[in-house]
Amino acid sequence: MEKIVSTGVKGGVGKSTFAILLAFKLSNKGKKVVLCDCDVECPNDYLILGKKLKNIKPIYKEFPVLDKEKCTKCGLCSETCKYNSIFWVKNKYPVFIYDLCSSCRACMIVCPVKAIKAKRKIVGKSYINKISDNFWLVTGISKPRILDIVPIVEDTKDRAIELAKEKNADYLIIDTAPGTHCNVIQALLNSDRAYAVTEPTPLGSHDLGLILELVRKLNIPTEIVLNKADVGNRKEIENIAKKFNTKISVEIPYSEKLVKAYCNKKLEKVVNLL
Repeated sequence: MEKIVSTGVKGGVGKSTFAILLAFKLSNKGKKVVLCDCDVECPNDYLILGKKLKNIKPIYKEFPVLDKEKCTKCGLCSETCKYNSIFWVKNKYPVFIYDLCSSCRACMIVCPVKAIKAKRKIVGKSYINKISDNFWLVTGISKPRILDIVPIVEDTKDRAIELAKEKNADYLIIDTAPGTHCNVIQALLNSDRAYAVTEPTPLGSHDLGLILELVRKLNIPTEIVLNKADVGNRKEIENIAKKFNTKISVEIPYSEKLVKAYCNKKLEKVVNLL
């Protein structure tokens, strides 16, 4: 099974569109494909495909809970928390602010009387949709106001890998969130190949340089997908590609036909544009 990633720093350049088109192209050739949407804060592959989410599985993280009978109100937990998620006033019990908590467990470790225990809470969910006989979609969704979503990405990706092995899939395609932050890195890890999706604009070229620098550090072979290739000035994209010794392997033209297919949830009709 080959693990392919569709990624990029700038939002709205067609990263998800490319991932879905690639999945359709491979599945149309008789290959078994699992597409994993790891943009867990704002997944849209299922929307583009016109599907209602099915086969729910909750995702858990552990958060601190205070045992007041043991707590001596020393405040060490609050001093230790680098996320400022523990509010403490002298001679009062600490208050945990879960919206800021990263579940790092530092407070539990430093507590001298072991008054802080872990409690599992649901932080997100993953879903599986069957798109065709040899094409499946795995979607991860985070609950609102979760500080650290890396475990949600990891759990979603693990479920996609498990499904791909179960179906004996030829390809696992991972659609990352835009950016270069930790959840994008988690989605990129252990990939065989990455496609950096961009567009011929100043921001597109700037952000292309950022993602190419990241995948180079992660030692992932990468090619460039230039969306709306026939609009704007592609010279800057070519300069970035040359700088990183990376080729533009896919060019998608600006197409009214593609826009209509996207809006009508029929991207399978324009696979020939790849």
